[in-house]
Amino acid sequence: MSGKLRAYLVDDELPALKRLSRMLADTGRVDVVGSTTNPEQALRFLATEEPDVLFLDIQMPVLNGFDLLSRLDRQPVVIFVTAYDQYALQAFQVNSIDYLLKPVEPEQLERALTKLALLRGGQQPPFQERPEFRALIQELSRAISSPQPKFPERMPVRIGERTQFLDIARITHFFSEDRLTYAATEARKYCVDWPIAELEQKLDPAVFVRIHRAVLLNLHWVEELTPLFAGRLVVRLKDQKRTELTVARDRARSLKTHLGL
Repeated sequence: MSGKLRAYLVDDELPALKRLSRMLADTGRVDVVGSTTNPEQALRFLATEEPDVLFLDIQMPVLNGFDLLSRLDRQPVVIFVTAYDQYALQAFQVNSIDYLLKPVEPEQLERALTKLALLRGGQQPPFQERPEFRALIQELSRAISSPQPKFPERMPVRIGERTQFLDIARITHFFSEDRLTYAATEARKYCVDWPIAELEQKLDPAVFVRIHRAVLLNLHWVEELTPLFAGRLVVRLKDQKRTELTVARDRARSLKTHLGL
């Protein structure tokens, strides 16, 4: 017996699957006993095999991670893998051992493996014995599979006494200045009626990301990212002015994740 953890991996993105498999092998603590991009194939494997841990992507087409779990008769120990912060909270609602945010970092992985090793050899985690466990994962599965909210495509902006409707795709970023909030475009800035915090909730979080307490960035306008001292970053936009915006240190990780770095 090797003493290594036996892991099975499920992720619909093959590059992410290969990267995680390679990282697990590099730790020297894990044997990857199988992996797949097909959740149906994972169901067949898990019906007959019992790995020590299942690394499971949450957002997958046809069958998401919670849906996969709801179809299993025997619940494995799970470490969720997700590109979205909102799913991390849902993952902890089902009391997974841990979750990993994509792109997975070695420090994240070591933390999760250490937590898992502390539980190894014990009984099945108590949360999996609760009768409400299956109902909870079914509820989360339905929530993820339900139609996504429709985000506005245009926004009213004030120009003196007039109200103009601006295509949101034209907005490079929003910023606060002197207690007012502005929408910036290539041509000019427009005053809007919502503070940055409300805009962050109102707009598509896959497109608009908070990079500073006073700046909400449209990712579609990002051209270049440059590191600064003390963990901060500078974003250069692809507008005519090649606008540069500073990313706060506590926002840098989130921005990189949204950009797939």
